[in-house]
Amino acid sequence: AVTMAAFAAAVKIDTLAYMPAQDLGNAYSTFTAQNYGAQKFRRIRQGTAACTLWTILFCLAVGAAVFIFARPLMDFFVGKENAAVAAQGAEYLRVEGAFYSGIGILFLLYGFFRAVGKPAVSLLLTVISLGTRVALAYTLSATALGRLGIWWSIPIGWALADAAGLFLLFRFCKKNAAAFCF
Repeated sequence: AVTMAAFAAAVKIDTLAYMPAQDLGNAYSTFTAQNYGAQKFRRIRQGTAACTLWTILFCLAVGAAVFIFARPLMDFFVGKENAAVAAQGAEYLRVEGAFYSGIGILFLLYGFFRAVGKPAVSLLLTVISLGTRVALAYTLSATALGRLGIWWSIPIGWALADAAGLFLLFRFCKKNAAAFCF
């Protein structure tokens, strides 16, 4: 019960923390789609570089803040009288916050593939991220890691989806001789 309460509260903080990165991914998608349609590939390269840089910088800054202030944030959401819930939630936030760049890059990959008319790739990346998370949470929580296995399953899922997304991005660029790709 404590772990479920900690997870429920920490996910709210987590979502608030990386929501701007999600919005940047959506804006990047619109920008890329407009320039892809207009065949302004140089602008896509420039926009991709800028969005990637800002996403990583934002995620590192917010991740550091969440990591450092995990316990006070949890105390604010659950109250100091729920010390066990706050402690486990802070544990979750420190794991996730350290890897916000992973979800930030994933949002950009989702946006790119939607923009170039490949929404099925965005769906595939979501399935990889969530599928990995579920499988690993179940598997790792049964080991000595316990609940830490659940916490770690999330950034591992992001990393695997990022790796798949980057592979598919490079394949898309090579296949289409896309002038806007690296």
